[in-house]
Amino acid sequence: MRLTRAWLQEGMAIDVTIETTIARSRHDVARYVMDRRNDVAWICGISESELLGEGVFGEGSEVRRVAHFMGKRIDYVLRVERLDPDSFLGMRSVKAPFPMTVDYAFADADGGTRMSIRVGGQPGRLYRLAGPVLARQTRASIASDLARLRALLEYGADAAPAGS
Repeated sequence: MRLTRAWLQEGMAIDVTIETTIARSRHDVARYVMDRRNDVAWICGISESELLGEGVFGEGSEVRRVAHFMGKRIDYVLRVERLDPDSFLGMRSVKAPFPMTVDYAFADADGGTRMSIRVGGQPGRLYRLAGPVLARQTRASIASDLARLRALLEYGADAAPAGS
């Protein structure tokens, strides 16, 4: 890859989508995933997750997460931009190392639910040169998260992959 001035100034956009099928109803999967209290159980890099402000989780709600990614502690806040119970949760960062979106989508599938996670973003100056590595790490992290989620929902907490 040739590093042009424009690429160095703009950075490399990250757009990663991973999906899996989980042998549970769409309602069960979406309800579990949309409850931020479960974030620490199924999202491998998350050590904290808290709903900011008062009220019920919904559009406009903000969730603060503390993650560890590529050896760094990352404190970020996501705002719920779109919430369609049992089918879609779309969030956008309001505080993060770089602007990003996180979308969870749920659809009926043979024997359960097809769930996809899409993460998009524009890495800032700090992550600019690490763009290709960041995309690979993001893809691996999401795949691991979905494997852990699938194990938790299909077989219970004892079946979740070790080290995830």
